[in-house]
Amino acid sequence: MFAKRLKELRKKRKLTMQEVADYVGVAKSTYAGYESGYREPTLESIQTIARKLRTSSDYLLGLTDYPEPPAEMNHNAKEYLSYEQLHWDGVPLEKDDIDLIRIMLERVLRDREPGAGTSKEQ
Repeated sequence: MFAKRLKELRKKRKLTMQEVADYVGVAKSTYAGYESGYREPTLESIQTIARKLRTSSDYLLGLTDYPEPPAEMNHNAKEYLSYEQLHWDGVPLEKDDIDLIRIMLERVLRDREPGAGTSKEQ
């Protein structure tokens, strides 16, 4: 799946193998090996390729079917914490994990409020 998506996106973005290879810092033959499935890039190379192709590493690796990155990078964390399929480096987060994260973030924000750090005994 990686090789197929890599080639499709490169062509869609109207880039040559040489252009992507130069951006990644590998020989054209090495990059061609990625597209043919003969070679496997490092994780760092996958991230660099994803940047050049304006997509995500997750899409290239088949973890999502959405090739276009989000148009806006300013996202509300509260919305993300309602998603059911969140993971941390590939480890799925359970509902209890997400609830705990939500509680911790609410606490952080509550502590930022004016006067939150002052004691009534002073």
